[in-house]
Amino acid sequence: MKTDVITVSAKGGRMEKALEQVDKVIAYKELTGKKALHLRLLAEEMMGLMRSVTGEPEGSFWIEEEDGEYTLHLCVRTFMDPEKKQKLLSVSSTGKNESARGIMGRLREFFDFGAEADGVYAGPMFLPDVYEHSSSPMLDWEWSMTRYEGSLYTRVQQGDAAAKEAWDELEKSVVKHVADDVKVFIRSGNVELVILKKLA
Repeated sequence: MKTDVITVSAKGGRMEKALEQVDKVIAYKELTGKKALHLRLLAEEMMGLMRSVTGEPEGSFWIEEEDGEYTLHLCVRTFMDPEKKQKLLSVSSTGKNESARGIMGRLREFFDFGAEADGVYAGPMFLPDVYEHSSSPMLDWEWSMTRYEGSLYTRVQQGDAAAKEAWDELEKSVVKHVADDVKVFIRSGNVELVILKKLA
């Protein structure tokens, strides 16, 4: 099953329509209790991320379901304009980004700085081990919360203070505790966030 694709904007346009789409899926699939709550919560988190994206981009939102596994998709076309590039270089030179708080704040950086028009990945360079070059010829880069969590855990065990801080940040995330995985795919200037939730 795949729902209609809803166009949403960073300024909040049609986000209610997107959430109505989620409610329709919940009703159609007869989800109740925590299952319904979790699906709605993940969609709200996704819309919250969209609202925080720099500029006024539009994105496409839809849901797919197969054998009780639901995937929520948000795909946004991004461009690295000179102002954004300068901001990114400034951030990466200090190794800090004061605006990126929480896992959703860090994921927002993919949308803010994700890819140049020619598909070259451009950030977030300040966060180690957060992304990897894709082995798929259809993708430029991909990121997975599950891999990120595993990488952080290893570095925490090695006494990495920065990793411990990032781990504590991840543990506070609603999405981390509700979703089964979160993935980001970057392909030729498009950044796609996919949240996976098994409700079988």
